[in-house]
Amino acid sequence: MKSKIGCLHAHYSNIDYIESTLSTYNVELTHFVDPGLMHRVMTDQEFTKSDAKEKVWNQVEWIAQSGVDAILITCTNYIALLEQCNISVPIIKIDEPYFEAICKIEQPQTILFTNPDTVSGTMTRLQQYAKLQQKTLDIEVKVIEDTFELIMRGQNEKYNQVVSNFLKKLNQQRAVSVAQLSMVGAAQQVERETSQPIINPLIALVSSMVKQLNLAEKGQE
Repeated sequence: MKSKIGCLHAHYSNIDYIESTLSTYNVELTHFVDPGLMHRVMTDQEFTKSDAKEKVWNQVEWIAQSGVDAILITCTNYIALLEQCNISVPIIKIDEPYFEAICKIEQPQTILFTNPDTVSGTMTRLQQYAKLQQKTLDIEVKVIEDTFELIMRGQNEKYNQVVSNFLKKLNQQRAVSVAQLSMVGAAQQVERETSQPIINPLIALVSSMVKQLNLAEKGQE
């Protein structure tokens, strides 16, 4: 029997990453996308954090009522807004396996973002996670300025090129990771070209979901 997973995204570009990552497993994915929420958070001063939290809660509750076995949230801003939410189905937060991978690294690290509005929520959650794991992290955060608007305008190829170019110029003495799902394609491309490992939010997601939901590969269900 297929596991039914509802995926909540802040942008359509995330769908392909999740589809390709879980394509070998016996899952049925339903995607829910709302790029307007974060745009409104960034541009409407009258739209408060409480308003944003209520909107995310309503979205998650709606998905939970659609007959899914679990909900996967791919937007770190959504995750930061969600906090405690009493839902009858498991909620899988894409950043937690990513945090686990980061906490296993002993050397200094650089974490890249393209969306500056994602930094605060992600880093707060990372520090909370590291504290629970009794880990002290040596991390510098870099934002690739004036880049996130490209993907919001559908200029994915240009976006990937800018991110790739930035990654290639980084200090290779530090461990490098990209914090946003939209950056995974560029990170994987640079990793192939340079053989320099780059951590991304998809690295540990599959193993975490397999463990949590007992996912079976196709043909083995």
